[in-house]
Amino acid sequence: MLVVMKAQATAEQIQAVCDHIETLGYRAHPMPGAQRTAIGITGNQGEVDRGNIEELPGVAEVIRVSKPYKLASRDVKEEDTVIRFPGTDATIGGRNLAIVAGPCSIESREQAFAIAEQVAVAGAQFFRGGAYKPRTSPYAFQGLGVDALKIMAEIRDRFGLRIITEAIDNETLELVAEWADVVQIGARNMQNFSLLKHAGRLRMPVLLKRGLSATLDEFLMAAEYIMSEGNYEVILCERGVRTFADHTRNTLDLSIVPAVQRLSHLPILVDPSHGTGKRDKVLPMARAAVAVGADGILVEVHNQPEKALSDGPQSIYPDQFALMMDEIEQIAPIVHRKLPRGIHIETAEAESHVAKTK
Repeated sequence: MLVVMKAQATAEQIQAVCDHIETLGYRAHPMPGAQRTAIGITGNQGEVDRGNIEELPGVAEVIRVSKPYKLASRDVKEEDTVIRFPGTDATIGGRNLAIVAGPCSIESREQAFAIAEQVAVAGAQFFRGGAYKPRTSPYAFQGLGVDALKIMAEIRDRFGLRIITEAIDNETLELVAEWADVVQIGARNMQNFSLLKHAGRLRMPVLLKRGLSATLDEFLMAAEYIMSEGNYEVILCERGVRTFADHTRNTLDLSIVPAVQRLSHLPILVDPSHGTGKRDKVLPMARAAVAVGADGILVEVHNQPEKALSDGPQSIYPDQFALMMDEIEQIAPIVHRKLPRGIHIETAEAESHVAKTK
């Protein structure tokens, strides 16, 4: 059920409706919008008695939400969700494109800082890097753990980049939440419902990657698990699905972007690195992702991908990343988007260091 408040409803009236819903044994989810506030009701097993709620001051109407995903639906919130990061101009959602870049794994402090500096100069707002790596083989590099989290915290302080990194279970979730700005839930964990619920109890953004064979409804229902626990700052990410194609690692399903945007208010990013698994296909698919209307790009960048401990073949070089930024900057206005390209460190110092590393 959904309670639609009147445009002139006061904060006290909204809180009174939430309190009333809670006394009925349900959970209230206030979702402020540009013109009105809507309050989602979850926890009910059947029809909610509308009469008592409709008579409360400030209530315009009570309607039934037919979709299985309630809080992620545009029925609850018509306006696009925009996630902001205090103290910065970085956003995910809205008119500005969000650019997330960095290595698959944090391998050393020197490697991470070298890449972070170059992607910051090129205009990225977010730095990605794996501290914990869920690998197909138990013998593959599993990440540096807490040491990697500390390195990324230093990168945030040095370059102003917000940090996105993956939690692979409930234990690492608490650690990632302590050090990062956005918690990533990977494709293999998209339907790890215990982990999703724990992420929903955090009060910080969660980036949710689409599962390898997940349908659109399953993807949005996974987001609903997080939101049902009270965390409404969810970012979706298309990273390719498994098909019969063998010319790429996965099949990047760009059609899901407009499909998500029609049904949900949540922002959606595209990861062309995992989506293709091939370095030479990353830039073309990044351009296509922007053209199709994605809210941003998540891409793997490595200064020595041939020596990378994980996912080297799909990681682009820093100069390729800079070229990608130039190209999508030209595409962005066509789809009514903007690519903010603020340099987070002094240009002269950065360019001097980059020149030395070439």
